Amino acid sequence: LIPTFNNLEYLKICINSIKKNSKFNHQIIIHVNEGTDGTLEYVKKNNFDFTYSKENIGMPKALNQSSKLSKYNFILISHDDFYYCPGWDTEFSKEIELIKHKNFYLSGIMIGAGQKFFNAGETIEDFEEKKLLKNIENIKKFNFQGTTKCPGLVHKDIWNKVGGWSEEFFPTGGDDSDFAMKLWNNNIRIFKGIGSSLVYHFGSITTRKKGDNLFTYNGSRGNKIFIKKWKISINFFEKFYL
Repeated sequence: LIPTFNNLEYLKICINSIKKNSKFNHQIIIHVNEGTDGTLEYVKKNNFDFTYSKENIGMPKALNQSSKLSKYNFILISHDDFYYCPGWDTEFSKEIELIKHKNFYLSGIMIGAGQKFFNAGETIEDFEEKKLLKNIENIKKFNFQGTTKCPGLVHKDIWNKVGGWSEEFFPTGGDDSDFAMKLWNNNIRIFKGIGSSLVYHFGSITTRKKGDNLFTYNGSRGNKIFIKKWKISINFFEKFYL
């Protein structure tokens, strides 16, 4: 599931990387917010499964609407400014086979200029794809208890059981932690980051271009909603539960 908000050039890189670097033939489902930059035409022209809203309806509602088109057993939550690295889906597949049940939430590892792992460019203009692919094997990889939230993999039955994402967190901020809490309250105890399932993240491009302080504001607002709803802070939940 890929919600996108007038971010066409990054969306193209994301989709092309899925097609290029995946072992499996994935169903790509896009939610187009506004789409005034040509995204809507691009999605229609390439016959992608998609949902659409004339205005930005936010991450939770976009995911919930697009998830209704899902044909398969597993749902992967994605941002539109990811580049999926080779092997990302086979590593998830191996872990699913080991677990042998539905009660888990797996997440990939984000690498990128804004993160400590690897720098292959901050934007499309300076993105060095060849450099990234050449150095994939040299990037330190490790599994861990917890979650990076996104890319996040969950069984569709579990998604439906918890009702997807909570739309009161519009437009975003705290919504991914709330989803993890709903999983926890439904007895999900396997929250695992898969070290070899890598995505290159350009760093909240959509959020960043709306203003430098928007992400901080969303996070603060989201934490207030989270505390009111669950009686603990996001930080406490992630540190002591996950």
